[in-house]
Amino acid sequence: MSFHEVEIDALRGGPAELAQYRGTAVLVVNVASKCGLTPQYAGLEELHNRYADRGFTVLGVPCNQFMGQEPGSPEEIATFCSATYGVTFPMTEKIEVNGEGRHPLYDELVGTADAEGHTGDIRWNFEKFLIAPDGTVAARFSPQTTPDAPTLTSAIESLLPH
Repeated sequence: MSFHEVEIDALRGGPAELAQYRGTAVLVVNVASKCGLTPQYAGLEELHNRYADRGFTVLGVPCNQFMGQEPGSPEEIATFCSATYGVTFPMTEKIEVNGEGRHPLYDELVGTADAEGHTGDIRWNFEKFLIAPDGTVAARFSPQTTPDAPTLTSAIESLLPH
């Protein structure tokens, strides 16, 4: 199965239709509203806006598996993200990214190594996966890699038309 074939719902219900991202670079990020890294939402929104017209989007994936830092309902998550950080990028339903209940989306992602060679389980909120326009995983970034980090922005730019 490829990224574009995974079935997952949108935060506000109904299918997220990952197939719509064929030909688009996507940064998939497991997000949480009550984490020390939550301010990354602002930088993710900046990335989304900066590169959207070149075929890029951020896809936020809420997850409550790390110390219960995303406890909210879909409505609470959506309201927090838009009111606090002005988030306009798409968000999926809240899922599990590790363990027996790991969503098939993350089954597709976790085999990719980051720059330190880490594969497997997601370590914390805001771990990032860069999906190439063809649906393959191009790169993985640790939760501490900020959205404006040169390693991340250069990886995004390498996948986009100039």
